[in-house]
Amino acid sequence: MKQSWWARLAQLGLLAVWTCIWLVQGCGPGPGHGIRSRPRKLTAMHYKQFFPNFSENNLGASGRAEGKITRNSEQFNELVCNYNSDIVFKDEENTNADRFMTKRCKDCLNRLAIAVMNQWPGVHLRVTEAWDEDGHHPPGSLHYEGRAVDITTDDRETEKYGLLAQLAVEAGFDWVHYESKYHIHCSVKADHSVAVEKGGCFPGWARVTVAGGVQKSLSSLVPGDRVMALSGTGQVVLSRVLLFLHQDQESWSAFLSLETEDGQRLALTPHHLVFLAPHCRLDSSEYQAQFASRAKTGDCVLIHTAEGQVRPSRIISVSVEESVGVYAPLTEAGTVFVDGVLASSYALVEDHRLAHWAFGPVRHLSSFKQLLWGDWETTKEQQNTDSETACTKSPFHCSTLAAKDKAGLYVSNGTLNKQDNLSEPLRMEMKKKQTSAVHWYARLLYSFGCIFLDSNSFHP
Repeated sequence: MKQSWWARLAQLGLLAVWTCIWLVQGCGPGPGHGIRSRPRKLTAMHYKQFFPNFSENNLGASGRAEGKITRNSEQFNELVCNYNSDIVFKDEENTNADRFMTKRCKDCLNRLAIAVMNQWPGVHLRVTEAWDEDGHHPPGSLHYEGRAVDITTDDRETEKYGLLAQLAVEAGFDWVHYESKYHIHCSVKADHSVAVEKGGCFPGWARVTVAGGVQKSLSSLVPGDRVMALSGTGQVVLSRVLLFLHQDQESWSAFLSLETEDGQRLALTPHHLVFLAPHCRLDSSEYQAQFASRAKTGDCVLIHTAEGQVRPSRIISVSVEESVGVYAPLTEAGTVFVDGVLASSYALVEDHRLAHWAFGPVRHLSSFKQLLWGDWETTKEQQNTDSETACTKSPFHCSTLAAKDKAGLYVSNGTLNKQDNLSEPLRMEMKKKQTSAVHWYARLLYSFGCIFLDSNSFHP
């Protein structure tokens, strides 16, 4: 029986009232709903410690050296000169060489200069070495590319250097090393590196659970699918995918791989949010959304088991891998279990609740569409569920027949196989349809965030 027009109008009125309440409250669901996130306390780094816990030339840190830059090099024109008056440059060569660096290095250094003055009023950041044109460093040093700096404070009080190193991490340097008792070494990725592109994602081969308990790769997921997630009250729910915040079939990216003691392996970009806790407790409010780059061995994540339970599991290893395809589904709940591990839908800003609040209009628009076309969409979703359930009831048939996903891959018995027999026109048509970038609304929010939020809120 169809709803009358006044019933629909009443629903819309309730939605409007709820919208006003939402605008006043300004908070969203997720683990620990209603609990203000605890500020992180800065802990000084130890002598010889480095962060992240990879070698400097690892993809998860500053990446490979790309070649020495000289004043006659074409790449020299890409370096910028830092004239920040709040930074003291040693410049012992009297050539301004210590002022030359990449743009990313300059931005991080300028943020660090502000942090130093805030931490120690009257004290300034001091750069003892930046771009090296005289060959004073070992072959392959990032100093030759303007991607590394050695720093101290201008008062040269060495007891401050441990905290200075941690401030450098917070300022966004991709690798920080308490290298010497007399200076801190910092470096960054190359400006053009794909690893510094904005957006936070999972690889296309990562899997989520849809209706009927069926596993589905992110590359084959479409808006409207319902995936397993965690609600604001800590309940496991099937949450509808509203859109993709980032979807790019062709891009290669560096992913952090978090392996748990229970065998789960979550791969995601360093600037994506994952729920972490120092102790493996069942209380979901203990788990705070943090950048994946902060995850370390011994931290705990929430996993979804085959028995349908949510419980903590300890991370036993953190590694880096490269993979093609980047996907970031936005769910109504703002969370999603990817390969059995709970993660946020959001990235770049280390505040899950703020991000979920900011995407409220998207959820409202989706709810409005559901009110108008709910019957049709329910029928469509039921058809999808029926087909998925049929697959579940015939596991032999589904496992022996290769199922093609949107990325041009065949999934057969758990093995991914690249499809190579497409005609060139069809391949180009698939690429045109499947390849897209960051969603326009996400870009808009990022632009507003750059204006209204403190730079420390963003991922380095």
